[in-house]
Amino acid sequence: MRKTTLFLLLLVAAPVVGLCEGLTILLEFDSPVASGALTELKKESETVLKNTGLQLAWTLREDYDSSKSASDLVIVKFKGHCAMENYPALLDERGPLAWTYSSDGEMLPYSEVSCDKVRNSIRKAMHGGDYAVGDKLMGRAVGRVLAHELVHILSNSKQHGKEGVAKTALSPTNLIAESLKLDEADVLRISKKLK
Repeated sequence: MRKTTLFLLLLVAAPVVGLCEGLTILLEFDSPVASGALTELKKESETVLKNTGLQLAWTLREDYDSSKSASDLVIVKFKGHCAMENYPALLDERGPLAWTYSSDGEMLPYSEVSCDKVRNSIRKAMHGGDYAVGDKLMGRAVGRVLAHELVHILSNSKQHGKEGVAKTALSPTNLIAESLKLDEADVLRISKKLK
């Protein structure tokens, strides 16, 4: 029944264009997420998108009231384990860290993030004391990947930026660095769609 409800939500959710006030992000996790990772995920996504003026609200799938309007809703499914615990490394690391669905040239308000691929990626850039704050770095990385996908949704475009979080590929170092911003050109691209 949960999958059916999520599918119906997706069908009635129009592309997110013309928002002025805020956007609700509905988070659905395959497995339990570390609380430090979840806190950092939200913080990082908000930090990256702050120059757009858009306010983000967060809700977990199990807490969502489906009687609310879906016009200002983005659904994000997190696949795999969104924690830095000792999960086995993926044998095949090719492919995107996340993706956003589209239909007839319109970006849909539905994304999926592969936490396992993000975790494997950032392990390559971690060393020394980074492991003591692994869940925080995992949350930061997933927050940046999510912000990247939100740029596609908010700009209603598959276009990538030249710099910052919206560029085509983010390196493991980009994902866990102290700061990664949204390029000004991408801020303008989003702002035009939100008006």
